[in-house]
Amino acid sequence: MRVIAGEARGLTLVAPSDARPTSGRVREALFSSLGDVTGARVLDLFAGSGALAIEALSRGAERAVLVDRDREAFEACRANLETTRFTERARVLLRQVATFLEGPIPDEAPFDLVCCDPPYDQDEPELEAVLEELTEPGWLALEARVVIERAARRTREGGGEWSSAWKVGWERRYGDTLVTVLRPSQTT
Repeated sequence: MRVIAGEARGLTLVAPSDARPTSGRVREALFSSLGDVTGARVLDLFAGSGALAIEALSRGAERAVLVDRDREAFEACRANLETTRFTERARVLLRQVATFLEGPIPDEAPFDLVCCDPPYDQDEPELEAVLEELTEPGWLALEARVVIERAARRTREGGGEWSSAWKVGWERRYGDTLVTVLRPSQTT
């Protein structure tokens, strides 16, 4: 697995042994759809290898916070940040995502881009809880985007509808992976 573009382009990343890293094809398509991420503050939940946050940093994102509960994932993220020389622009937290989101809002917030790549077997209510926490004031910038990567075979009740707090900006299927980009539906 390699960084696709930007200042760390071509550098090899390591992944935890039980991870399902986002493929280069999916990362390339995703970041093409996102456009310019220069100056963005990124939150990578269920970070795994940290490839999504690192891709954003390589393309000019300002800061990133990577969160994963797995020790091996935590170590892979740290190693990958060292390899890409992004340790000064990112930090990795060894925590449950729910615990992190229930805690104090980090100094890096509000986030412009949130990458959420939970285990494919995670229940929809758990993902909804993550999204609900992100709607709390202070977490997201006004024009924030939340990227959800999940198994394409898992369909949502209601034919793919998200809660009224979110609107779909972009959605694509890549093999067994479904990538959805959400935006908050705030009216302010």
